[in-house]
Amino acid sequence: MSTVVAQAQHIFGLRGRVANNLFFFDEQIIIFPCGNHCVKYNVDQKWQKFIPGSEKSQGMLALAISPNRRYLAISETVQDKATITIYELSSVPCRKRKVLSNFDFTVQKFVSMAFSPDSKYLVAQTGPPESNLIYWMWEKQKVMAIIRTDTQNNPIYQVSFNPQDNTQICVTGNGVFKLFRYAEGALKQTNFQRGEPQNYLSHTWISEDRIIVGTDTGKLFLFESGDQRWETSIVCKEATSETSKKLEVVQESESLIEFPAPSSPDMSSEQLFVEKNESQNLMPQVSAIAPYSKGFACSAGLGRVLLYEKMEEKDAYRESREIRIPVDHNSNDPSQSDKQEILCMCFSPSEETLIVSTSRNQLYSITMSLTEISKGEPAHFEFLMYPLHSAPITGLAACIRKPLIATCSLDRSVRIWNYETNNLELYKEYQEEAYTVSLHPSGHFIVVGFADKLRIMNLLINDIRSFKEFPIRGCRECAFSNGGHLFAAVNGNVIYIYTSTSLENISNLKGHTGKIKSVVWNLDDSKLISCGTDGAVYEWNLSSGKRETECVLKSCSYNCVGISPDSKIIFAVGSDQTLKEIADSSVLREVSAFDVTYTAVVISHSGRMVFVGTSMGTIRSMKYPLPLHKEFNEYQAHAGPVTKMAITFDDQFLLTSAEDGCLITWKVYDKDGRGVKREREVGFAEEVLVTKTDMEEKAQIMLELKTRVEELKMENEYQLRLKDMNYTEKIKELTDKFIQEMESLKTKNQVLRTEKEKQEASHNNYVEDLLEKQSRELQDIECCNNQKLLLEYEKYQELQLKSQRMQEEYEKQLRDNEETKSQALEELTEYYEAKLHEKASLLEEAQDDARQQLREFEETKKQIEEDEDREIQDIKTKYEKKLRDEKEANLRLKGETGIMRKKFSSLQKEIEERSTDIEALKGEQMKLQGVIKALEKDIQGLKREIQERDETIQDKERRIYDLKKKNQELEKFKFVLDYKIKELKKQIEPRENEIKAMKEQIQEMEAELERFHKQNTQLELNITELWQKLRATDQEMRRERQKERDMEALVKRFKIDLHNCVGYIQEPRQLKEKIRALFDKYVQQADMVEIVGVDTDLQQEYVRQREHLERNLATLKKKVVKENELHRSDNVRIMQPPTWRSPQLLGF
Repeated sequence: MSTVVAQAQHIFGLRGRVANNLFFFDEQIIIFPCGNHCVKYNVDQKWQKFIPGSEKSQGMLALAISPNRRYLAISETVQDKATITIYELSSVPCRKRKVLSNFDFTVQKFVSMAFSPDSKYLVAQTGPPESNLIYWMWEKQKVMAIIRTDTQNNPIYQVSFNPQDNTQICVTGNGVFKLFRYAEGALKQTNFQRGEPQNYLSHTWISEDRIIVGTDTGKLFLFESGDQRWETSIVCKEATSETSKKLEVVQESESLIEFPAPSSPDMSSEQLFVEKNESQNLMPQVSAIAPYSKGFACSAGLGRVLLYEKMEEKDAYRESREIRIPVDHNSNDPSQSDKQEILCMCFSPSEETLIVSTSRNQLYSITMSLTEISKGEPAHFEFLMYPLHSAPITGLAACIRKPLIATCSLDRSVRIWNYETNNLELYKEYQEEAYTVSLHPSGHFIVVGFADKLRIMNLLINDIRSFKEFPIRGCRECAFSNGGHLFAAVNGNVIYIYTSTSLENISNLKGHTGKIKSVVWNLDDSKLISCGTDGAVYEWNLSSGKRETECVLKSCSYNCVGISPDSKIIFAVGSDQTLKEIADSSVLREVSAFDVTYTAVVISHSGRMVFVGTSMGTIRSMKYPLPLHKEFNEYQAHAGPVTKMAITFDDQFLLTSAEDGCLITWKVYDKDGRGVKREREVGFAEEVLVTKTDMEEKAQIMLELKTRVEELKMENEYQLRLKDMNYTEKIKELTDKFIQEMESLKTKNQVLRTEKEKQEASHNNYVEDLLEKQSRELQDIECCNNQKLLLEYEKYQELQLKSQRMQEEYEKQLRDNEETKSQALEELTEYYEAKLHEKASLLEEAQDDARQQLREFEETKKQIEEDEDREIQDIKTKYEKKLRDEKEANLRLKGETGIMRKKFSSLQKEIEERSTDIEALKGEQMKLQGVIKALEKDIQGLKREIQERDETIQDKERRIYDLKKKNQELEKFKFVLDYKIKELKKQIEPRENEIKAMKEQIQEMEAELERFHKQNTQLELNITELWQKLRATDQEMRRERQKERDMEALVKRFKIDLHNCVGYIQEPRQLKEKIRALFDKYVQQADMVEIVGVDTDLQQEYVRQREHLERNLATLKKKVVKENELHRSDNVRIMQPPTWRSPQLLGF
């Protein structure tokens, strides 16, 4: 086996469509399915432990946990065969206890399971068309009973045991609600359905004989011993705007990152829910029910749970509280983000926490004490961990400077995970599906390929913000270079190379004839390797933009490509079920995948480890150089084909994603100790990107909060002073009151004492009287009792005498009875002795007959033996002849078998040849299937486009039909109007002359108007020219004023320096030096000449530029005048209608 070991570290995901996919193991640990594992997750400590699925499993279908929490049953399909595996949860790690796979009955899959209350029995329900219910003693793998629950191929959703009785089972499904009891080795139905059959989605036992059942129409039924006792209907209520606003405030205060609710992997079901939204508001589905001590909780449509409590007086339940999935405002459709079907729910053992799983692969929890706080308003769930992907993951990437993983999915979201803290860092949902993602080595930027565009984005502290979009539609692959200065993006069969600094397209690599499936950079970013469905693997030189090496194998459709750290060997996997080593345009080695298609490959940065992902969802780790035989470690990972794999820069973690929407991080170990332990020279970066506006907003908020805190402090101090004053006054009042009350109570106490003394004296007298009276009564009672005792004693003596007499009589009767009994016995013995003599005589006669028959039997026996001896001799002779014949026949057959063996060997050779042909054809078939799948995806995309176009065509056809109708109506109007026009034409002729005169007048007025327009334009041009001159003079004036100010400042400085020189008037030498310095500073001849020359040049240039601009202005004026004339003539031509149309228009 390989020395490279990968151990699952953490799984991000959930498999929502598994029956009973959520359990509490204890108060802190929950169990749920993810990929091809069951995960034990500690909610407080955040660790995970894994129960891997069976080898070659095609996915889990249902789970069941025993009531004592010791065993977990998992229903799977292993190589198209239904299997139930039972694990012992108490052992570490969890070990397989039993595997139920060999059945005497036909079964395709087990859709639901349940353990008995004592955990000794297991009941399982198969799916249609069999729909059998099987009752097992699972420890001995013994089927106790089997019965068919439905004959109409309706789906069965749930089976369960009575929590107090091993023998009673409940089954619910579409039109099925049945109770069974196990008795006399068989399951027998104990209830009979009355009324219309309902689609029973879920049920739960709330006592020994009571079951709550929910339907798809929002009805709840209470059955007691199979008879309906109570019924209610759930009505969907919309959340009020106030509660949603409050929830927004709560979410903002809790965290900067707002996690929205993901979408469902099953897009068809999601669309179905959207389509049926209105009907489900009236009739919400009860898809899950869970019991607890006060009553039960049930789902009430999309994103809603109701708690029902038992009413004390009646055998009924009332709705006590409502819990909702919160609306997410970061979702691309916030109104639909909470519309999730609740698939499973369970309470913790202490009933402190309620956890639910949804159709969009999310886990939510709520503390039950919070539901009691929110009175009148619905409580809201929170994410148990973090939002998870709800559709296949299409892109995966890691960076160097941070422990981050980027993923994108068909659920239209991009997520940033941290593989050190095992948490979700950032999340954002978009309008379009995301196909590929790549992280910059710094961890500050990502490139994401969407269905409409390719976007490069910043990873901010609490947002993913796009800053550049590229017009590349449906980009399926993109990758940053190892240095981060370049990135490649794929569009169909073309690779576009962009710089990540200026974001310019520096080259386009063309050469593939099919879709490119994978691109990878070499270590120094000088080369790019690509592979595609056309069976080509190309190595591109980025400096020249041309292919350096190529390896084309048209029979193979490649899925993924990798390159060794030394850039010498390329690893490629594809549809031909092999892993290829390619170097210098040729395949060096092919390693078989053993009847599995590899979908992804990744090589460690040390070059010593190779990891591949398969279409079965498993991961294989092998050492480099690659083994020729089956020397690799295979791990159960995902429940669908692996889509992407990556390895961190330090070779410590392997990252895998798949079509099941799960992301798994694996810890990588090398038993040889080489290549893995790469020490990081620099730790992970802790810097994050924050925009300036965000920082300013935060600073502003902090300032506002500080001022608010100061204000509140002042208010609180003032309020405290006021309260102190009030309290001191109140204390004074209360002390005065208490003193007065104490004095009054003292006086009362003295009065009561005197009364008490009086009452004590009267009471003592009364007690003495009572004692005397009692003594007298006692003496009287004793006398009476003595007399009664004497009378009773006399009666007792009389009764004793009576009993003695009766005893004597009974003794006499007993003696008489014994005498009669002895006489009867003697008579009976005499009678039976006579009979015995008779029977003995009869017996002797029978013995004589038997002896005679024995003699006869011996004679007949002798005769028969003699006859048989003769027959045996005859038969012996006959069979000896037959034996000789058979021997001869046998010799003949031996010769024939020799001939047949030769024929058989030749046929076997032909069969072997055929089998090799079949295997070759199978390989071709697999390749074609890969091509077909790719083409099917293209077809689906084209079908979507066709559907959209069909819809647009239908809309246009509808418009055409409407326009045709309008055209017909207009033709009718036209006919009527033609008739009217003919009549009106007769009336129009005298008016035509007037119209001609009016037209001439209009033309004259238009000429005048045109003259006015010309004058206006001329005046406007003059005004603009004057404005320009005015601006020029203004500028000159400003310049002159500036010069004047500069000169004044110069003069001022000169005066100050001159004043300083005057101070040395008594010292001629120093005065001379100062004046010379003053001259050098202010009056240098060369500078003066140069300044004068520059001023003259500037004036000449200014004059030249002005003349040039005036000439341009004159030419532009001419052009404007010409264009105005042309426009006027066009307007006049348009204003004059044709002569044949004018009567009609005038008629209208």
